Amino acid sequence: MKKRGLWTKNFSLITISTILSAIGGEAMNLPISLLVFEETKSTFMAALIMICGMLPDIILPIFLAPIIDKGTKKKWIVGLDVLMAVVYLIMGIYTLKHKFIFALYAIFTLLIGTISVFYRLAYDSWYPDLIPAGHEQKGYAVSGGIYPTVTIIMAPLSTYLYDRMNLGYIFILVAFIGLASVILESMITETKHEAEGTLTWDMYKQDFLEGFSFLKKEKGIRNIYTYMSITNGASHGIGVVTQAFYQTQAWLTVTMLGFLKSSETMGRIIGGFVQYNKEIPVKKRYDFTKLVYSIYDLLDSFLLFMPYPAMLINRFLCGVLGSQSATIRSAAVQSYLPPEMRARVNALFHVIFAIGGILFQLLAGLLGLFIPYRLVALFLGLVTFLSMILFIWLPKEVNRKVYEATREVIK
Repeated sequence: MKKRGLWTKNFSLITISTILSAIGGEAMNLPISLLVFEETKSTFMAALIMICGMLPDIILPIFLAPIIDKGTKKKWIVGLDVLMAVVYLIMGIYTLKHKFIFALYAIFTLLIGTISVFYRLAYDSWYPDLIPAGHEQKGYAVSGGIYPTVTIIMAPLSTYLYDRMNLGYIFILVAFIGLASVILESMITETKHEAEGTLTWDMYKQDFLEGFSFLKKEKGIRNIYTYMSITNGASHGIGVVTQAFYQTQAWLTVTMLGFLKSSETMGRIIGGFVQYNKEIPVKKRYDFTKLVYSIYDLLDSFLLFMPYPAMLINRFLCGVLGSQSATIRSAAVQSYLPPEMRARVNALFHVIFAIGGILFQLLAGLLGLFIPYRLVALFLGLVTFLSMILFIWLPKEVNRKVYEATREVIK
C-alpha cells in the first residue's frame, strides 16, 4: 500500500487554522506599535511594549511544559484560541470607548505574550503528529512559508487599516478571525498521542526534571539548540546595527531598509516552495545543513560592507537558506524527540532562544556606541560562524544522528 499523502483532513485543517492565526497576529502587531509611538512619541515606550511581549518567554515555558505534555493538545489549542479571541474582543470594545492608556496596552501585550507561550508549546508538540509520517520535510516547508507570506500581505494591509479605522475595530476583527480558527481546530481528529492524564505535584516535579535529564543525555539536541540560540540572537543583533547603519548613512534610507527586509522575506517564501517540491534525502540532511549554516553566517558577517544591490541579494539568499535549514531542522528534531517529551524540550529551546535574542541585541546596542556598525555586524557574524564550527561541525556523529531521524511511515 502507498503511504498517505500530505494533505490529509487533519493537516489541511491545521494549515488553514495556522494561516488565520498568523493573519490575526500580523494584523495587530504593527498597528499596536504604531499607536504607542504615535501617542507617546517615544521609541523607549515602543520598545517597552515589545519587551512585554517577550518577557513570558524567558521563564514560563520551562514550568508550563510538563502541564502541556500531560494535557490533550487539541483542548489546549482550542481553549487558548477562544481565550485569545475573548481578550481581543474585550480590548476592542474598550478601545472604541476610551482614550489611550499606555499601562493598559503594556498589560494587554504581556497577557497575549503569556497566552502565546502556552499556545506555542501545545502547537509545537501537536503539529508533528498532524503531519503524515514520511512527509515531515514537506509539512514543515508548508508551515515555514505561512508567516513570511502572511507578513508580506498583512504588513501593508494592517497599516492601511490603521490609517482608516479605529484600532478597536481591528481588535474586534481579529477576535472573529480567532473564532473561525477555533471552528477549524475543533474539527481535527485527535491523534494517538492525545491520551489525557492526571498531573499531581509529584508527577509535575518528576516530569519537570525529566526534561533536563533528557537534554543531559542528548548531546546532539543540546548542540543544535545552543547554536540556534547564538545564531538567532546574533541575527537580531545584526538587525539592530543594520537599522542604525541605514539611518545614519546619507546614501541609504529607511525605505531601502524596508526593501531589504522584504527581500529576505521573499527568499524565505521561495525557500519553502523549493523544500516542498524537492526534499533533501535523509542521509544528506546533516552535510547540507552544515553548508547552509556556513554560507548564512558569512553572508551575515559581510552584509554592511556590500553595495546596496548586493545587500538585497545577500538578504534574499539568507531568506532562502534560512528557510531551508529551518525546515530540515524542525523535521529532524521533532521526529527525533519522543512525543511525550516534545513540549518540555521545546520549552527549553524557547527559553534559550529568547535569552539569546535579548542578550545579543543588548550587546549589539552597547558595542554600537563605541564601534562602527559595520565592525559590530562583522564581529557578531564571525562569533556565529565560530559557534557553528564548535557545535555543528566538530561533534558530527551525535549531530548526524539527530538530523537523520525519521518517523515510522504509516501504510
